[in-house]
This record gives sequence, C-alpha cells and structure tokens, in this order.
Amino acid sequence: MKRREFVTLIGVAAAWPIAARAQQSRAKRRIVVIGALAPGDVETVARSAAFEQALAALGWTKGDTIAIDYRWIGVSPALAEKTAVEVVALAPDVILASSNVVIASLSKATGTIPIVMVQVIDPVGSGYVESMARPGGNITGFTQFEYSLAGKWLDLLMEIAPRTSRVAVLREPTHGPGIGQFAVIQAMAPARGVEPIPINPSDVADMERRITAFASVPNGGMIATVGGGIATHRATVIATANTNHLPATYPYRYYAADGGLVSYGPDTVDQYRRAASYIDRILKGEKPANLPVQGPTKYELTINVKTAKKLGLTVPQSIFVRADEVIE
Repeated sequence: MKRREFVTLIGVAAAWPIAARAQQSRAKRRIVVIGALAPGDVETVARSAAFEQALAALGWTKGDTIAIDYRWIGVSPALAEKTAVEVVALAPDVILASSNVVIASLSKATGTIPIVMVQVIDPVGSGYVESMARPGGNITGFTQFEYSLAGKWLDLLMEIAPRTSRVAVLREPTHGPGIGQFAVIQAMAPARGVEPIPINPSDVADMERRITAFASVPNGGMIATVGGGIATHRATVIATANTNHLPATYPYRYYAADGGLVSYGPDTVDQYRRAASYIDRILKGEKPANLPVQGPTKYELTINVKTAKKLGLTVPQSIFVRADEVIE
C-alpha cells in the first residue's frame, strides 16, 4: 500500500467515530410533550400526528433525528406538578406543553429549559411571559384566544336558541381561565336579556347532576367554557345537555364532532402544527425569550344539524353561511 493511500485510510478511519458521535448527538435531541387530554383521545391522536408531520417537514424525524416522549396527564393539577418535576429531571432540549395547568407547573419547575406552550389563555396575566412581543424568559408559544371570545359563544347561543333567558356557564372555578371567561359572559348578559348562572362541578357525577337540574327549568341554554376537565369528560357533558334538550355552545370543533350542537373556536390541531416551527428554531439555537407569543390564525364554526334536529331547533341561515363545517 502506498504511503498516501495509507494516510488517507487512517484519516477516514479516524473520522468514523467523529461522524458517528455527531450522528448520535443529533439523534439525541429530545422533546417532551405534555398534554392535558387522555392518551387515547381522538383529539390527542390528531394533535400528535400534526405535530410530528410538521416536524418531519422541517427535517426532524421521530426516531431518527429526534426522540419524542409523550406525557398525556389528563386534568389533575397534582399530576401536572409531579410530571413537571419528572420531565425537568430528564433535561430535554425543549418541552412542548398544553394548558395553563401544565404551564403553571413547569414554570415553577424550571427557568432554563425552553418551553413552547399551546392551548394557553392569558400568558401575560398568568405570569408565564413578560409580554406577547418579547416573552423574556424560557417560555413562548401560542395562545388559544382572548377572554372576549366567550362573548361570541353567548351571541351564538342566542342566535340558535333565541328564547334562551337563562344561561348555564359550565366552568372550572379554580381554573383562572374559567373565571375570566365567566366574567365576560356575566358582563354581556344584561344587554342580551339573559341571566348567567355558573355551574362549578366538583367531579363528573356532580357535573351531570348540575346540568340536569339546570335543564329542568324552561328556556335554558348552556355555554361550555374551556377547561381540561370539561374537554376530557366532554362525552358526558354533551350527552347530558342533549338528553335534557338543552341548547349548548362549545369552544372547539371536536365537541361538535362528538355530538355537541355548535362550536366556535381556534383550530387546536393547527396550534400543534405551528408549534413545530418554534421547536425547530429553538433546536437550531434561538431563544424563547426572543420568539413572540402568537395567537390563533384559524377559527372554526361547526354546526351539528343532526343534534339541532333532535333538540327541535331550526338552524338560522345566518349560521349556515358562516359555518366552516356542517355535520349532517
């Protein structure tokens, strides 16, 4: 073997461990996803798929260039705190987290690991970021909506069920966003000629009892506000409202898809899709402090005509022309 060929061979051999280490290092980029719904929820599956597809389009393939660890914790604040501590101990490159409950727990657990939030309400007022334009810390991401959207739910309810004079507001009373959403509805109610009545359930059985009791008095309607517990147990919420012929509005499309009368709110799956872009930028070296918090870009109005017929309601043409989706 010639000396030049021998030197070249040695150089290539020496480069192998370096290349292997570089590939391993890249493959070890780790993302932990903490969600507020149950693992088998159809919405959970849709969000995960959208997130992974968007990451792949940016060059981050699960099992190849990144590892993704999912933690779907349901609605327990205690479990959220426990999970936050466990995840921080893993020292991932970045955390994608959903809901105010989860973000509140993570903000206590770490001030250094980058966090991209989705499905969060009022991050400035909640103290997660300094401002929408410049978050200033280790947290950035995407908000669900402003509290003012709750007023649109009230108007939508009055539009589809104009005889409504009493409005049950299903909320989670210890959940900051639940308080804020009710405040908006309460402020608007007098001008709409309706009485808002908060429903603050302690558990699923209590929620069913309270909705049923409210529906026993005529001319009632219901607004289901945003909350992890309400979303997780939406099948019970929807079934109870429909069984008692109670017109109700819901905050997301998947409620209407599951049999709810009508929903209006941001595209939740799209938020996970958009979150991939911030994950990509952070993995490439950008700081959450410099990435502005963004609001929703897509809102969906979905009407379930089948449910409307069961409730004896005629859907106004004004709703049909605005609807993004009509479920027959």
